[in-house]
Amino acid sequence: MKIVTHYISYFLFLLFAGIIGIMPFRVMYVFSDFVAWLLKDVLKYRRSVAEENLNLSSLNLTGEEKKKLIREIYRNLSDILLEGIKSFSMNKKQVLKRHKVLNPELVNTYAEEGKSVILVTGHLGNWEWGSLSAGIHTSFRIIGFYKPMKNKLINAFICRSRARFGTVLAPIRQTSLSFEKYADKPSMFLMAADQNPTKVALSHWTSFMGRDTAFLHGPEKHAFNNNHPVIFTEINRIKRGYYQLVLSVLIDNPANCAPGEITEKYVRKLEAVILQNPGNWLWTHRRWKHKRATF
Repeated sequence: MKIVTHYISYFLFLLFAGIIGIMPFRVMYVFSDFVAWLLKDVLKYRRSVAEENLNLSSLNLTGEEKKKLIREIYRNLSDILLEGIKSFSMNKKQVLKRHKVLNPELVNTYAEEGKSVILVTGHLGNWEWGSLSAGIHTSFRIIGFYKPMKNKLINAFICRSRARFGTVLAPIRQTSLSFEKYADKPSMFLMAADQNPTKVALSHWTSFMGRDTAFLHGPEKHAFNNNHPVIFTEINRIKRGYYQLVLSVLIDNPANCAPGEITEKYVRKLEAVILQNPGNWLWTHRRWKHKRATF
């Protein structure tokens, strides 16, 4: 019965992906407005989570500012969901046009020197297209980490799609192994580092958006252990369906860093980018569900 359910889910997934795939972008964004309304006002998908996150943040919004930002948050969420599905049918020309890295020379210099790098970002704008655009804009071998889906058919389809421009995909549970496996030539390891950590005891705690926040230790650990420079990717939505990415060096020599220094630099950069355009970040995440242990 489980196998049958997986096949039905796979068929429905392919059907929906096919419909989105043949939609012109302008039509897709009209549909996205409807999906955003559905998520925000009908299903109220994580509405209480988003509102609580905003209320407890350092944004200090008025009532009208909060309503406007909530609309932006759900439109951003809907756009990302549909753009992620749209990516299955996008060609290289479309990716280059719509997910443009403004200064790829910053990282290509490391590749020319034979160095690998860790590219960190947050859930800002469309990070999903990065698995497609990174290999087009740079000369690195691209390693992207992902959390496997329970439906193996859908999981395999998504992996094939994301890897079609050269990205090597590795399950997130094999992160450490991947750094060892792909040490033979310059590689770029893509890591979104603003997820809620599962191993809270290993987390780095710091102030983020006005709240005490636990951050993943993985990016810092792998940067320090392998002495890979850490590059931050700022993802800016210029208009719907068009993104510009700006790269900046966070740490050039991680082996010389004190414990927590790499994570702190990442957090401060991420926070500054979010404050410039708060509607571009996923406030619907249960980002602050952990509390620091007190003794």
